[in-house]
This record gives sequence, structure tokens and C-alpha cells, in this order.
Amino acid sequence: MSDRVDEEKRATLRRFAALGAAVPFARLDDTDGESRSDVRDAIVGYLSTTPGAHFSKVRDDLRLGTGETQHHLDKLLSEGVVLSRRDGDYRRFFPAQRFSEFEQVALGYLRRDTPRKMLLELLCDPDATGVQLAEAADVSTATVSSYRKQLEEAGLLATEQSLAVERPETLIMLLVRYADSFGAETIAFASNADELVGYDA
Repeated sequence: MSDRVDEEKRATLRRFAALGAAVPFARLDDTDGESRSDVRDAIVGYLSTTPGAHFSKVRDDLRLGTGETQHHLDKLLSEGVVLSRRDGDYRRFFPAQRFSEFEQVALGYLRRDTPRKMLLELLCDPDATGVQLAEAADVSTATVSSYRKQLEEAGLLATEQSLAVERPETLIMLLVRYADSFGAETIAFASNADELVGYDA
């Protein structure tokens, strides 16, 4: 069983390392050995496809140990290859020099199920009510109200007479570009996103 798990880990690392090695500035002058460099390439490759992932997701999806993940992320952070930002209880990681502050904040919320579902619903139906948002996200209206306040404070929603998504084309671009990392619901949204590009909040 251990051999199978190790081989699955190696296959996962190789797949993302190939992506990471192609990212500018991803390969470091490495004194730790080639295998460690491959792990860092894998982390960079993973973050290029899943920007805004938090520590546990990076660790689990790449099948790494906690200490191993921390070591390599610290190295990447110190070299300026990746950056991180605090998001509530999470620290989220991004490839360096790729995303504006607004995009980093947006990706952090899009990585959370309920805010993402609320934003998807509002992008498809700008007139959606709180009840509709609750149904779309399968949560209570109280939960929607709580996240609505957070999204407003984060600059992703504006309230005038009704809710409006701020910079909707940027959110659509992020959802489409990284749809695979968000799951089936977002993939379905992305397949019809060209109809929404003209939407003006």
C-alpha cells in the first residue's frame, strides 16, 4: 500500500512540476537537491492552476507532509516566486507578479463554496434576491447576509437599490480561466460565460 501511495505522490508531483518548470522564475538555484527542486516546481505548477489555494489544500492535493510543505513554501516565499496573503483563518498562496490585489481578494472568496455560489448566481442573475442566493448556495438567508456583508467589505459587491457585482468581467475571467479548479458548477458556468461578458454592473 505504501509503495502505491508513494508512486501516486510521485506522479502527482511530476505532473505539476512540468507546469512549474515552465513558469518564469520558478526554478531556483537549489542547494537542497534535485528532488526538493522538483517539489518546489510542483508547488509553483499547482499554484499556477489553483491560485489562492490555502496551505492545507496545497499539502493535500500534492500529497506532501506538513513540514515538507511548509519548508518548500517558505523557500518559495523567500525567493519571491510565490506570495501569500491572510484571508480570515487561511493563508492563501499565489504565483508572484500575476494578480492584482483585487484579484487576490476575489480568488480568496471564490475558493469558498458559499461566496462562490452567491457570486455565480449574481453574475447569471443580477436581480437575484437573498432568498434566491440562499437556495443557490444551499444555505440559510442568515448565512447569505453574513457573506454579503463580507463581500461588500472586500469590495466584491456593492449595494445601491440592489446587490451588484463589482468588476464582473474580472470575476468572470477568473472563474473561466480557473474553472477546473473550482469544480463542475463553475465549469458549467464557464461554458456559457461568453453570454455574460457584456454584462455591465
